[in-house]
Amino acid sequence: AASGRALRRAARACGQPPVRGLRASPRSRCAMPSWVIDRYGQNDVLRFTRDMVFPTIYFPTEVIIKVHAASLNPIDLSMRSGYGATALNMKRDPLKIKSIDTEFPLTLGRDVSGVIMECGLNVSYFKPGDEVVWAAIPPWKQGTLSEFVVASGNEVSFKPKSLSHTEAASLPYVGLTAWSALNQVGGLNKNNCSGKRVLILGASGGVGTFAVQLLKAWGAHVTAVCSHDASTLVKKLGADDVIDYKSGNQEEQLKALPLFDFILDNVGGSTEKWALDLLKKWSGATYVTLVTPFLINMDKLGVADGMLQTGVTVGSKTVKHLLKGVHYRWAFFMPSGPSLDEIAELVDSGKIQPVIDEVFSFSEVPKAFQKLEGGHARGKTVIDVISKK
Repeated sequence: AASGRALRRAARACGQPPVRGLRASPRSRCAMPSWVIDRYGQNDVLRFTRDMVFPTIYFPTEVIIKVHAASLNPIDLSMRSGYGATALNMKRDPLKIKSIDTEFPLTLGRDVSGVIMECGLNVSYFKPGDEVVWAAIPPWKQGTLSEFVVASGNEVSFKPKSLSHTEAASLPYVGLTAWSALNQVGGLNKNNCSGKRVLILGASGGVGTFAVQLLKAWGAHVTAVCSHDASTLVKKLGADDVIDYKSGNQEEQLKALPLFDFILDNVGGSTEKWALDLLKKWSGATYVTLVTPFLINMDKLGVADGMLQTGVTVGSKTVKHLLKGVHYRWAFFMPSGPSLDEIAELVDSGKIQPVIDEVFSFSEVPKAFQKLEGGHARGKTVIDVISKK
């Protein structure tokens, strides 16, 4: 399995020509059940329909997946309320197929585990009937709270053999977000992490629980910040030190510890004002935050001015902290089938396990959103899409 994943990574990286030409198969249906929104708002905007347009392959690198399980992430709550409406709406219909300038009806949900149903002509590493695939669909595409979803072949991977569909659906989005922050932006990997002191702010959510396990698999010393009732879970995942942010002043508690080589901030807000002082100065130490104003700026100012404002903000913060001897970075979710290949290997080797808070049936999607909106999650909220309940 590992060698197969390596071959797929090499084929994707080198742009290997397809070894078989698979055309989209004819369909006997043109609509499917989905949970959609027709406007932005709170939970009451969620609507179940059996008449959502069946996804279509428009590019030769795309596949259609029959969804067996999906899961929710905080971005789904934000998108339901209109977060990223300006920028993402422009990307969701790049071919201008719709006659009106709207993204509705919009399907939320980013994670999927399921079965390949159809493949574009240039897809060579999957075939219809492959039953064990998983992916994280980027926010600029229609989501996974549906019977079928379309994805780029490079966003898809074979899921870990050791996981069920519901377990697998809990990992792609948070796993790739953590991977982006730690590896692609932060530069950490299995070869340079041994002995490094890493601090995770917000360690009991989906990204945090994944990051704890990934860093421990790479040999880092991990200090995790969470509430007291999540400390047992975080310790079980491997954290060396756990700080209860509700017990006294977390800033003072952290200052009493040795300085850190790396900080992953899932919280943002006021933590940014003092967290960088916990890093080792002039040693290459890095602070990476997943809380950025990128899409907020574009919603507020428009795409061009929003991108300009974002660039000015991150540039000024980078220079400001570099002069103080530390690196400041922003990180984002990045869809990547090859990265999911690597994550699958870690899962099947027992180094990473899914952390699931609760599983809901497809008919209970509004309840799942309510659960997520209540906060204090201990892992992921998962939707069993093919459940008959």
